[in-house]
Amino acid sequence: MTRDEFAGMIDHTFLKAAGEPDAVKRLCREAKKYHFACAMVNPCEIDEARRLLKGSSVRIGTVIGFPLGANTAEVKIFEALDAVSRGAMDIDLVVNVRCLKASVSDESVRRQLLYRLKLFNDCVKERGPGLCTKLILECCYLTDDEKVLGCMLAKKAGFDFVKTSTGFGAGGATVHDVRLMRKTVGRKMGVKAAGGIRTLADAKAMIEAGADRLGCSAGVELLKEFA
Repeated sequence: MTRDEFAGMIDHTFLKAAGEPDAVKRLCREAKKYHFACAMVNPCEIDEARRLLKGSSVRIGTVIGFPLGANTAEVKIFEALDAVSRGAMDIDLVVNVRCLKASVSDESVRRQLLYRLKLFNDCVKERGPGLCTKLILECCYLTDDEKVLGCMLAKKAGFDFVKTSTGFGAGGATVHDVRLMRKTVGRKMGVKAAGGIRTLADAKAMIEAGADRLGCSAGVELLKEFA
């Protein structure tokens, strides 16, 4: 893997509640300089990111139902469509964690969750070609059976990626979770590792386990480590 190929796997991320006033400007400047796959910002910062990234190949990404996933399906769809209308191309949706957990033993809950996920994905994708959807499972709160079910539901609903974490839960990406997710979804669906990826060794471990996208705020530092 070349340095450029590695950079093209990174979703360069700034999703904190607080930070320096120029944080989004710096994020977008770095994303353009290093040719990262995506600049991930909060929904209220999409307009600024679109202006800053105009003319570049860097995609704008955002998060929906973040970070708890506890919004209603209608609110999540409205939020996503608003984000797309403003220029977001990558839409990372947080699953309703409690609903997912209940789905393991309750078929009616599972059917309803699948229906809502498919509705969300269809509503986003019908807005135009090139849009990418990722379902965040927040694996730190799930058993392996629940992670597998989440992956299966995401695949059935038509999502492009499953993603390990928001980075705001009790834990982030692990090699075990990435390997399990890749085994479950196969090779035709993406796996995004996010949360706690701070060193090149962390990143390489996730890639070796099966991740083809990395969500992190330390993208520049990782590239500086890259030999």
